[in-house]
Amino acid sequence: MAPATLGLLAPMSASANEVTINDFNAAEEIAVTNSRVDGLETRFNDLEAGSFSETTTASFGVDFLVGATDGATSEATSFSYQFGIGLETSFTGEDSLSIAIDSGDAVGDIGTGTTTGLNFDSGGGPLTVDGVAYTFPLGGATVLVGDQTDVSAVYSGACAYSAFTDYMGNCGTGNTVGLGGKGVTAAMSYAFDSGFSLAGGISSEPAQILTNAGTDIYGIEAAYSADSYGVAVAYADNEASTAWGINGYYAFDFATLSVGVESVDTGTTAEGFFVGLSFPEVGAGSLDIGMGTTANFADGATETYMYEASYSYPLNDGMTITPGVFITEGAGPSDADVTGVAVKTSFSF
Repeated sequence: MAPATLGLLAPMSASANEVTINDFNAAEEIAVTNSRVDGLETRFNDLEAGSFSETTTASFGVDFLVGATDGATSEATSFSYQFGIGLETSFTGEDSLSIAIDSGDAVGDIGTGTTTGLNFDSGGGPLTVDGVAYTFPLGGATVLVGDQTDVSAVYSGACAYSAFTDYMGNCGTGNTVGLGGKGVTAAMSYAFDSGFSLAGGISSEPAQILTNAGTDIYGIEAAYSADSYGVAVAYADNEASTAWGINGYYAFDFATLSVGVESVDTGTTAEGFFVGLSFPEVGAGSLDIGMGTTANFADGATETYMYEASYSYPLNDGMTITPGVFITEGAGPSDADVTGVAVKTSFSF
């Protein structure tokens, strides 16, 4: 009986072995293929994870400018653009590494003029790094170190006016409260619970602090802000001159008044001022009207003034259109006034 039983089972075993072997070969090929796919996915995931960390953000902005000037030595219409990328990341949750990258092709009075320009980036060409800064807490203070970064990056300021032309920025206190710096910078700020803040720092051009090869720029600011008003006082020293500046604002129910006064001593004292009104709700946008001196003037010198008005209208969350007009007085009978009209369209994404 046993031989008969074995005889019956033998064909079945043989058949079963054939099926098992064939299935095993197919399964092995599938397993090898899946293993290779899993390996590629792992490599891709590693590459993707290393590209941007979870704490890194990128912001992009594009500005287009169409403008024309009439007067002085030129009458021209210009078209300009600027493009910027802002990268920011944190390693501890309290620090911040910021990198600014930009490019632009601005030319002429509208785009790059010292008193009439809108401070657009110029030169065209490839993107360039325009600033690297790292901020971190130290005790109760905030410390900033960087290159191509302004000392005033840690200042509070007290200017509520949205300037159309570059000279009106910082309420006319660009040498003090808006103190810049094109080299390496180290600065620190401390904010008290009472609304008072204190900040200061040093910058050098080129990037060589405290050496004879560079020009050191020192600055310090004290500021105070409350619910409806604020004031900031700043002092600056760039080895060739010293300067004092004050700006402040007061918010009324219908508008905010901003003012600024600055005095620069280069052996001869020169002074300038600014005053402006900001209307936050005019239709669907906001209106800014301002005037001030075109520079800091010494006693006895003929002062010239600049006037501007602009209306900022946000079409949506990522697009804003700002038309504006300005008039810059000439310095003498032979220098005609300059009138400019421009429209800036800004995209952020």
